[in-house]
Amino acid sequence: MSDTASVPGSSATRRQILARTGALGVSVAFAGNLTELFAGTAAAQDPGRGGYGPLVPDPRGLLDLPRGFRHRVLSREGDPLRSGEGPVPSNHDGMAAFAARDGGVHLVRNHENRVTAAVPVPTVPGLTYDPQGKGGCTALTLDRHGRVLAERVAVAGTAVNCAGGPTPWGTWLTCEETEDRAGTNGYTKDHGFVFEVDPADPRRSGAVPLTAMGRFQHEAIAVDPHRGVVYETEDAFQRPFGLFYRFLPDRPRGGLGSLRAGGRLQAMRVPGVPDLSTIQETGARFERVEWVDVPDPQAARTPIRLQDFGPKGITHAQKLEGCYWGGACVYFVSSFARSAEGSAADHYGQIWRYDPAARRLTLVVVFGPGTDVRLPGESPDNICLAPSGGLMVCEDGNGAQHVFGVTRGGEVYAMARNAQNLGSPEEPEWGEFAGVTFSPDGGTMYVNCYTPGTTFAVTGPWHR
Repeated sequence: MSDTASVPGSSATRRQILARTGALGVSVAFAGNLTELFAGTAAAQDPGRGGYGPLVPDPRGLLDLPRGFRHRVLSREGDPLRSGEGPVPSNHDGMAAFAARDGGVHLVRNHENRVTAAVPVPTVPGLTYDPQGKGGCTALTLDRHGRVLAERVAVAGTAVNCAGGPTPWGTWLTCEETEDRAGTNGYTKDHGFVFEVDPADPRRSGAVPLTAMGRFQHEAIAVDPHRGVVYETEDAFQRPFGLFYRFLPDRPRGGLGSLRAGGRLQAMRVPGVPDLSTIQETGARFERVEWVDVPDPQAARTPIRLQDFGPKGITHAQKLEGCYWGGACVYFVSSFARSAEGSAADHYGQIWRYDPAARRLTLVVVFGPGTDVRLPGESPDNICLAPSGGLMVCEDGNGAQHVFGVTRGGEVYAMARNAQNLGSPEEPEWGEFAGVTFSPDGGTMYVNCYTPGTTFAVTGPWHR
């Protein structure tokens, strides 16, 4: 999530232009059939041409939003947790919202902390996996008016908790984006696992690694609500890059703790395609996608992506990040690919759709400044479906940092801009956004600023 080196070509120039112009009046800068992304969404409205209008500078210097929208800071790095367990940890990352009693909301928030984290997740008895791990999750409870009632540690002692995803039974799966073993960086246990978090009562879930789901550099998950299959992305930093996985649980009907019962981990093989970056045309389809059992899910001696998958090999992709379920399909994001870093080809971002019933993989969207370097549409990261029927995309790059909306008609518009300048007036620098999500009633957008760690609630005329 936090590796934000510039994309090939004109990325730096595009970012500088966005910083100066405020990304006002932007329009589509990618190709593909966007309507496919919204299959199965209940809402059918769209913000319309131009989104919600230009961003208005925030006089408080925190978050720029369109006119009529307002933000509230729910939590900020270094402030005391309301539980008294310690300070709010740093590096706010993936997040999801769950319904609470009386119209309230539970928020579960990742902290992508490494051993050098400025503010680690406090260790709490019964919620700590490895006392030397600095990452984890915190949970906030809001009342129906959006006021914070509680804030506490949800899991601690984990490492580099980047993204994850919600389950159909109302829990959060937080993912460790690391392969560090015990004895590395001071860790006392192996890392690279998925952990389940109960947003209402974290002590019910504890700090138990779901080892059968594999040990690798996890990024995000999505659960097939019909079959119980869990799809997982791997954001590996070195070639060969990550794989796209599915986990077939022994208890597919789900429920808190069900994934501890074990299951089978498989990796996706697209026949004849060793690297997804070589596919550049939207609409490209691959039938009869294969799933191959992972030889050693625990990666006891060899990282999974380096293991022997037979003479046909396996399919890799650089920067596999966001993952979500929509309609009858799972969608996953390749944030970018760079041949200079080992990919077979370059691209500025892809969204793929896998249809499990048909065993078909389709390239749905290709991001990039192919028409105009001033336009957004590069390095998509966290993605969520919006109540309007479109998407909200956290872009992960350099320079000005935005949350972009994508309408059902395919237009891109700036929804939010981080106004917290970490640099100087001459050389400004802004932290990326992460964890965009909506309240169950669709009336509030929650989003994190990674640095300085800040959680915002955004309300306004979403129906407009």
